Amino acid sequence: MRRSHFLSLIALALSGWGTVPVLAQDGAVRVAYQTVVEPAKVAQADGLYEKATGKRIDWRKFESGAEVITAVASGDVQVGYVGSSPLAAAASRELPIETFFIAAEIGSAEALVVRNGSGIAKAQDLAGKRVAVPFVSTTHYSLLAALKHWGVDAKQVNIINLRPTEIAAAWQRGDIDAAYVWDPALGQIKAGGKVLTSSVEVARWGAPTFDAWIVRKDFAQKNPDFVTAFARITGEAYAGYRKDPNAFTARTENLDKIARVTGAKKEDVPALLAGSGFPTLAEQARLLNAPTVQAVSDTAAFLKAQGKVDAVLADYKAYVTARYVVDAAKGAVVATKAP
Repeated sequence: MRRSHFLSLIALALSGWGTVPVLAQDGAVRVAYQTVVEPAKVAQADGLYEKATGKRIDWRKFESGAEVITAVASGDVQVGYVGSSPLAAAASRELPIETFFIAAEIGSAEALVVRNGSGIAKAQDLAGKRVAVPFVSTTHYSLLAALKHWGVDAKQVNIINLRPTEIAAAWQRGDIDAAYVWDPALGQIKAGGKVLTSSVEVARWGAPTFDAWIVRKDFAQKNPDFVTAFARITGEAYAGYRKDPNAFTARTENLDKIARVTGAKKEDVPALLAGSGFPTLAEQARLLNAPTVQAVSDTAAFLKAQGKVDAVLADYKAYVTARYVVDAAKGAVVATKAP
């Protein structure tokens, strides 16, 4: 894996910075989402974000955080869903963004799967093998952290940059020996392999990962009510799921909607939801202070040590804000019954 390749992805993301962000001609807000399975996909399918914000939203699907950062930097989208690794890389390059909501604390929803018959029985067997991962993603960070933990030199592993859909296709063709990815690609490759590790273990080894919603600072300054309403709807969706996960997943319509938005198999949705933690609004304010700032700082330091970013900042507070979740909590609807 070439350091210059990693850095070029971030440089590409930042190359468009300075473009004045504009809404679509019809006033729509452009939001970049990914196919991660999480409770708020139901709210997305139901149009609750549009109702709460009073804006038309142009939902744009992306396959990786690196692509989302590029779109946010260029002004093509105003709000985006990214993992902690691309977030740390972008913040280290001082991209004017704010993290305003922790979307998921990643666990078994992301995993390293090795192909049956690949000859990989243990971590040390990864040397010389073809391992696919989306570069500048949480799984990329987790893979590097796992290799470091195992004492496997990443330079001895043939790490290949592929999008999730490309990973699934490459797996089907037999072009790769292993992959660290999320669903729906994860579920597809599990059928022909075994999990070597997941982000649950990697977190225990000192490298936790999370997903977050970010917003361009200039957009947020002009549209604080939109960001607050967006956070409120997401938080209410999470509270509904957390109140009774079994009741939430027992509703066929919830599974149908999440599957339709993400492309995951409906029958896999309950397990995928259980594979991550979804902080409620009451928990967000605490997380979006010292814990998240420290997590971004630690991630950036690891990326620098691995030669994936040139420098780290002295402080990452400017890239995390609890303002919107605090305001959202004041107007949140308290769930009175199971969803």
